[in-house]
Amino acid sequence: MTGTSTTTVTANAKLTLSLRITGVRADGYHLIDAEMVSLALADTLTIDPDHEGITCDGAFAEGTPVDSSNLVARALQLSGRTAGVHISKAIPHGGGLGGGSSDAAAILRWAGYRDIAGAAAIGADVPFCMVGGRARVRGIGELVEPMPFEPMEFTLVIPPLTVSTPAVYRAWDELGGTHSGSNELETAAIAVEPRLLDWRERVERAAGERPTLAGSGATWFLRGHHQLAAAMPEALVVHTKSVAG
Repeated sequence: MTGTSTTTVTANAKLTLSLRITGVRADGYHLIDAEMVSLALADTLTIDPDHEGITCDGAFAEGTPVDSSNLVARALQLSGRTAGVHISKAIPHGGGLGGGSSDAAAILRWAGYRDIAGAAAIGADVPFCMVGGRARVRGIGELVEPMPFEPMEFTLVIPPLTVSTPAVYRAWDELGGTHSGSNELETAAIAVEPRLLDWRERVERAAGERPTLAGSGATWFLRGHHQLAAAMPEALVVHTKSVAG
């Protein structure tokens, strides 16, 4: 896609710094109160309105669907637009960093779609990714209140495993609700995927401080720059910074 009508946009990863569960709706959706930030780590999308279809390359292209199940396809449908989209994937899968949501949000911004709450129909992280920067996120993700930008540096440790977000919320319910720590999903996530506990302990031993789980996982993160790659070669260790929306 290199025609004169193409547009290239950036889709920044998101990191959930803190998360509380404030209630459960009658339809089973959980209400949250979270702080999220956009990261310099990002996918790149090339959009061509003269074509259709989704293609993908990059370090994490493998496993990315290129059919109607891709959130990009759903974003195009929601916005009433058609386009060919090529995604260069730099955001790892399954780490809870919102790669698919950020891609969808980038399409919605390109399409001129401004209904932040309506974007939650695609996914709970899409509204924040549309706004970006640093924000307080409430409801099921549709209420996004921008906060002043703060420059922050992070070390992300992404283990070679994935965690089902719906399964984590179900586990939170089954455990009677856990209202402790900066991320109230952490205990439930470890119940769903016990290997997360081993990774938390490994990161803590290597860094000398306890990491925080990003949302429902599987990424563990620390503030600041930590040299951890040699201590855990099976994981992906990423150094990145917060960025303004």
